Amino acid sequence: MLTVIIVSWNVRDLLRGCLTSLFADLASAAPISARVIVVDSASTDGTPDMLRAEFPQVKLIARADNIGFVKGNNLAMREMENGAALNASLADLNSEFIWLLNPDTLVKPGATRTLIDFMQTRPKCGMCGPTLRNPDGSLQHGAFAFPGLAQLFIDTVPRLGRWRNSRWDGRYPPAWFERPTPFQIGFPLGAAMLVRAKTLDEVGLLDEGFEMYSEEVDWAKRIADAGWERWCVPAAQVVHYGGASTSQASARTKRILWQSRRRYFGKHYAPLKRWVALRWVDWLGY
Repeated sequence: MLTVIIVSWNVRDLLRGCLTSLFADLASAAPISARVIVVDSASTDGTPDMLRAEFPQVKLIARADNIGFVKGNNLAMREMENGAALNASLADLNSEFIWLLNPDTLVKPGATRTLIDFMQTRPKCGMCGPTLRNPDGSLQHGAFAFPGLAQLFIDTVPRLGRWRNSRWDGRYPPAWFERPTPFQIGFPLGAAMLVRAKTLDEVGLLDEGFEMYSEEVDWAKRIADAGWERWCVPAAQVVHYGGASTSQASARTKRILWQSRRRYFGKHYAPLKRWVALRWVDWLGY
């Protein structure tokens, strides 16, 4: 069984499109047994009413506060369909896989089955993601190598801008996403991450010390450190609009971004590398 978790905040129309595409895909030629949980973080645009009226099959967790992406996903992963707390094992949900999906996505036909089939044939894969597309059909980078100092410098030194979107910047060649062959990655973008419940029993849920940004990088790094593989499955396609919720709180996003990166440096960089990264960020005033 598959559990799909979507955390939303004031994106009613995008969420409607996401769920319509998802349920169409789940009911396609190879039906998938799945449940869908939506955690709504105090939306004021009528999202809960829309869900109750148009998608009664969705388990809605309507919060009175905006708990954000990380806590929202963790809340859903801790809850059973009747609202009771999970037992010690996520596998007790009878869900072999958990798909964290952004509300500003559209699931293309066959994407869900393609991801699940790949995971079932690759038992050491703990996390995978699809190819992400922009609304115009162009490629959106949705899989990356783990960030190192080179990426930090490229991101913060304008003169190094020519190296953006290169292998030095953690990007994989665009041609890899256009062929059907899956390839190993550091981590997928958090917009569409499929994880194995057994893997999460071993490594735990998302780190709630990340308000947003870098939480999927940290999760994937912990999964990697536990010996699990991470893959991109290009034949699975998902359209991602991007930034629909975070753009509503743009005044805070830069501060949160660098807080999250600092936390990641502190958790996963070796002492010297961590020292260099933190001193560089301090010097830049982030």
